[in-house]
Amino acid sequence: MLLEPGQSAPDFSASDQYGNTVTLSALRGKKVALYFYPKDDTPGCTAQACNLRDHQAELTAHNIQVVGVSIDGEASHQKFALKYDLPFPLLPDPDKTIATAYGVWQEKKNYGKTYMGIVRTTFLIDENGLIERIIKRPDTKEHAAQLLK
Repeated sequence: MLLEPGQSAPDFSASDQYGNTVTLSALRGKKVALYFYPKDDTPGCTAQACNLRDHQAELTAHNIQVVGVSIDGEASHQKFALKYDLPFPLLPDPDKTIATAYGVWQEKKNYGKTYMGIVRTTFLIDENGLIERIIKRPDTKEHAAQLLK
């Protein structure tokens, strides 16, 4: 299912890297930058996470809560968050439930090989749980600026 701006964002509930439950519906009243990324501690994903970390104060000032999702497990997310001092929840999605609900678990090609994986995508969800904007293949080094414009 392809999601479009104006649609309700699929609700989810998952434990973050520290075992805290994060539920989309519980974040109503805030904007949520739900960003899907392929893998912890890889160059592009690290650049993206650190860019969001470095602009956390601006994002918070605009009432935006950042939430990251990948198929890595809780231990991997915890290590990644601690290594780079990431101040936002990272949700493990090993069974691909959230990624599938948002349509980002897709066939990918790299060096002639076809495989399934997360397509880097960010959903900006408004205070009422509606998708405000979808950023496909966000610029990993300028992601916060893309969210704030």
